[in-house]
Amino acid sequence: MTYLSRTRIREGHPYPRGATWDGSGTNFALFSANATKVEVCLFDSSGEHEVERIELPEFTDEIWHGYLPDVSPGMLYGYRVHGPYEPQAGHRFNPHKLLLDPYARSLFGTLKWDPAVFGYTLGKGDLSFDKRDSARFVPKCMVVDSRFDWPGNRSLVPWDQTIIYETHVKGFTKRHPDIAERLQGTYAGLASIQSLEHIRALGVTTVELLPVHTFVDDDYLLNRGLRNYWGYNSIGFFAPDPRYAADPTNVLAEFKQMVARFHDAGLEVILDVVYNHTAEGNELGPTLSFKGIDNASFYRLMPEQKRYYINDTGTGNTVNLSHPRVIQMVTDSLRYWVNEMHVDGFRFDLGTILARELDGFSPDSGFLKAVGQDPVLENVKLIAEPWDVGPGGYQVGGFTPGWAEWNDIYRDTARDFWRGEARPAALAPRLCGSPDTFDHRGRKPWSSVNFLTAHDGFTLRDLVSYNDRHNEANGEDNRDGSSDNRSWNCGAEGPTDDAGINALRERQQRNMLALLLLSQGTPMILAGDEFGRTQQGNNNAYCQDSEISWVDWEVAAQNRGLVDFVHRLTQLRRKYPILRRSRFLIGERTNEAIDVREVTWIHHSGEEMMQANWDDPDELSCFGMILDGRAQASGIRKRGSDATLLILLNAHHDPVPFKLPPCYDGSAWKRLIATDDPGLPEADIGIGENYDLQGRSLVLFERVD
Repeated sequence: MTYLSRTRIREGHPYPRGATWDGSGTNFALFSANATKVEVCLFDSSGEHEVERIELPEFTDEIWHGYLPDVSPGMLYGYRVHGPYEPQAGHRFNPHKLLLDPYARSLFGTLKWDPAVFGYTLGKGDLSFDKRDSARFVPKCMVVDSRFDWPGNRSLVPWDQTIIYETHVKGFTKRHPDIAERLQGTYAGLASIQSLEHIRALGVTTVELLPVHTFVDDDYLLNRGLRNYWGYNSIGFFAPDPRYAADPTNVLAEFKQMVARFHDAGLEVILDVVYNHTAEGNELGPTLSFKGIDNASFYRLMPEQKRYYINDTGTGNTVNLSHPRVIQMVTDSLRYWVNEMHVDGFRFDLGTILARELDGFSPDSGFLKAVGQDPVLENVKLIAEPWDVGPGGYQVGGFTPGWAEWNDIYRDTARDFWRGEARPAALAPRLCGSPDTFDHRGRKPWSSVNFLTAHDGFTLRDLVSYNDRHNEANGEDNRDGSSDNRSWNCGAEGPTDDAGINALRERQQRNMLALLLLSQGTPMILAGDEFGRTQQGNNNAYCQDSEISWVDWEVAAQNRGLVDFVHRLTQLRRKYPILRRSRFLIGERTNEAIDVREVTWIHHSGEEMMQANWDDPDELSCFGMILDGRAQASGIRKRGSDATLLILLNAHHDPVPFKLPPCYDGSAWKRLIATDDPGLPEADIGIGENYDLQGRSLVLFERVD
């Protein structure tokens, strides 16, 4: 190894952070407020051998920086950071540990678990100091050429037209028989024509990808033959994970090409991002990056015992979003993915953490303020998972204007309704975009991201097939995962040959999909639910990089009827703006000239629902909802904007004779869809007639002249 003199390296600049190639050389800049010296280490092309170690010569505004004129794209590097090793004071510097650049654009290699990657000596406690060199066991950062010829311009889908499709880069294509084997499970595979054709045919607008930031497989999982499949264990906030690249030497270009292909197909790409914690864990975790660069700045530490970490995430550590340089790192990362990688938005894992100050969640937090005033980020989709495990961590409806939020109230109420455990009064606000939760500060119905299933929990098929979780494959004696699933197996646990049970399960899946896509708000569909994908009852498949999690395309081929049903629903949502209003439905007369209301609730007698009907515990779980497009505010009219729709819902097990309410001008009701028999033809049905609304079914009508 060569220790170079200061004559070769120039002082460079403190900004931008990371390793930035300018066509002639590379500028290195690293924040550390408490370090005493920083060395950049260069490696050969294998990443195995450290060939040069160079001290960064300048320290400006707590940024260490230097410029190397002959370092070009492809060069592998890492940092060694010197400073006090005083865990009880919050400092864990150890120059024997090679550290990843928090701003690295690309990483090479994978973490190999070894005692050397820990800053302390295993078995002696975290107050000890370990002198073994970790370089052979950790990934290396790579200097990149970020140039890419982006084709055309992208345009964002308006929020009120957005339909989200949540999927996993690897899992979506790993078993696809028509995609070349070398591309299965990769960015390139996801961008294949076969993948895009299926997604486009559903009528969704926006694909949400589970984490693609470079992440670490936990040691305890690898020891059990498992992997961190979901990827909620980030270590590189700027680098797409190379494990999903068909060509690991060209990860950035492959990722960008994927995004470009999605945009060409008229689809948005948003990323599920994890800025709330890192893969370094608690005081007993490894030293891979932030912990060795400036532990006291990057992490929230216990005020009186800084040896220990605040664990509001449940993962061992919590990123310190109260520190201005840490906020800057996160917002720099977000802007990078928008400006350089052209993604269209983000879903923030445990989003409450990001807005948590030392005294708890605050809508006026530094992070929310920073994002709210950012001219780049204000133009993309921002979605919060509005809960964490810390005090006061449940904040559904508490985020600021401009944000959407996952609405678990919608999820739980809809599941309960279709299994007969929720009354119409509980479901009605969910159909209207949950105004009781989101109608404040000028927020819109799209703020509620409605979902019935997500990566975390049962798939839709399993929701109607299992009463209990079946996570034995995870190796935790079926103790992991939620026990509060609000599921119903329809009469048998798991697969069955009973034709009646299977028919009911198919109907229940259609009921939930129809409810989701006919509700106000932003719907989110879990990939595979459109054709009945199962995880065999596993509701916590985070560690299952296996056929349990991968999309089964044979099942897709066998259940085209459900795929077609979803397509029909998305068509209807697009056709009728009354299903995706920009204002909350409040049930008031909004057009006195024609005496109509935007929403009217109908009893199965055909009369308007009265308070006594809502309150009566003996009433059937059966009611109707009229959406009158004529009540919309005047202005530019779109096709279908003045349509009047009638939705009938029956969660009761028996059929209910439902007297269809009167229309106006002598018109009739035309049946558009019926979940009890999706093959039923459209039909006109006169007003005042009894419609035989089948048990556990939903029917949609349109008023016709």
